[in-house]
Amino acid sequence: MTEPLDTTAPHVPSVLFVCVKNGGKSQMAAGLMRQAAGDAVRVASAGTRPGDAVNALSAEVLREVGVDITRERPQPVTDALVADADLIVVLGREAVVEPADGTPVETWETDEPSERGIDGVERMRLVRDDIAARVRELTARLSAR
Repeated sequence: MTEPLDTTAPHVPSVLFVCVKNGGKSQMAAGLMRQAAGDAVRVASAGTRPGDAVNALSAEVLREVGVDITRERPQPVTDALVADADLIVVLGREAVVEPADGTPVETWETDEPSERGIDGVERMRLVRDDIAARVRELTARLSAR
């Protein structure tokens, strides 16, 4: 006998974070969202032209705040990932994602410290902190629904 479908279970929103290589900013956003929202949000990340590995400095500065993305691997944006998302967040100006069936797309033009001559781990910490603030705001919005 099959169990009846539980229609009282609350909908868990899903967010797809996208950047070009899926090695830095989108992986950082996904890791920070998992930390901030736990099981209250389903999280995925992908790239429009994925690279080969997660950016080592991105992983290093996330470890400083208790987030481990070292086991993550860049993956391409697929129709299935887009269709599964309730919200698509594009990080940066270069990646472009066409939404499916009216799925909202937000673009976060994140801080780019290298434009101010700040590089290395110092740059990545500033990027992390900018993304973390945006993730906290998004988490609050999603939990208010």
